[in-house]
Amino acid sequence: MKKPSSKIREEIARLQDQLRVAETREAERIGRIALRAGIGEIDIEEAELQAAFEEIAGRFREGKGGTTGRATARKNASGGTGSETTAPLTAGAGTGSVGEA
Repeated sequence: MKKPSSKIREEIARLQDQLRVAETREAERIGRIALRAGIGEIDIEEAELQAAFEEIAGRFREGKGGTTGRATARKNASGGTGSETTAPLTAGAGTGSVGEA
């Protein structure tokens, strides 16, 4: 027996609410991490910041997330080579406003 369209609409509305809650929770988590990392203090355009986040997401999706400086320091102290690190994001790398001459 098929569901009536009203039941399907109710289910869609419920799932949309769940999605909004999940996205809010994820945004708050990422925002807290970004603020702790000092991103809020950097004068950077939103498009450029989004591109940097997309680059980071791509590295982690490929399994090349690297390590943080603290984890690298522990590896080096325990005999690691230190070659496991990835290049850090720098605040000034590629900065500039669109339309600057």
